[in-house]
Order: sequence, then C-alpha cells, then structure tokens
Amino acid sequence: MATLLELVAQKEQLEREIESTRKSERDAAIAQVRSLMGEYGLSLSDLGTKSAAAKTGGRKAGATKGSKVPAKYRDASNGDTWSGRGLQPKWLKAAMQSGKTLQDFAI
Repeated sequence: MATLLELVAQKEQLEREIESTRKSERDAAIAQVRSLMGEYGLSLSDLGTKSAAAKTGGRKAGATKGSKVPAKYRDASNGDTWSGRGLQPKWLKAAMQSGKTLQDFAI
C-alpha cells in the first residue's frame, strides 16, 4: 500500500498531466476551428456569437450590481430611509400597520 506522501505526489503529477493535456487538446481544437473557418470563409458573426459587451450594450454584466440607489421613502421622526428595493424595513411596516400609507413617507 502506498503512503500518503506517495499518493500526494502521484496526485500532483496527475494534475500536471491533466493540465498539460487540457492545454494541448484546447490548442488543437482552436487550430481545427480556425482551419475550418478559413476553409469556408467564416467569421465570428457567421457563427451567431456575440461578445459579452455586445450582448449587454457595451457594458459589463453586473456593472450596476451593489451600487447605491437614492432613498425614495423617509421617516421624518427619526430620519430612517428606504430605497424602495428589497423587503420593506420594520419601521415602515409598523407605520403602515398603524394606518399610514407608503405615500406618507415619499421623499
């Protein structure tokens, strides 16, 4: 039976071989695709593919994710605000249960 160190060394060797084989097969596939595209006079637009920038109108996907949104609602008594996105905050729910409307807090 092999020791732990021997097995780890074998694993590292296999991972290097896997990466080497992946790169060589990928390079071969790219060469084959380029050859076929040249043979048939094809371009990327003929394949119906578009870059990520073209699909999103020139901006990166998720470019606005996490950005701050201006507040739409404010509690005048303590200054708490809510942008109108996500779950309603507790202060707003409590106020609405007491009979106020969302418009009462609009900024």
